[in-house]
Amino acid sequence: MQLHKGCEEEYKKRHDELWPDLQALLKTTGIQEYSIFLDEATNSLFGVLKIENVQSLDELPAQPVMQKWWAYMGDIMDSNPDNSPVSTPLKEVFYLP
Repeated sequence: MQLHKGCEEEYKKRHDELWPDLQALLKTTGIQEYSIFLDEATNSLFGVLKIENVQSLDELPAQPVMQKWWAYMGDIMDSNPDNSPVSTPLKEVFYLP
């Protein structure tokens, strides 16, 4: 994902104040851990999460609180026409369990 330049503090602030209903949705979807990292040189965001059933993530875009969050974040990061963040899937090249 791509954060707009100058919005680093606002992005962190919004996530520090994550809405309780969004946090509950992510947990009930089965997300056990979720981290987002910022590459300060490029303002690229990289998310990592643990989930038992990855197909559960397919249900998130239809959830009203998810759509509301995407609209809320759209002014500080690159977004698609449906307000979802523009993201690029990465190819895993190494994993050590």
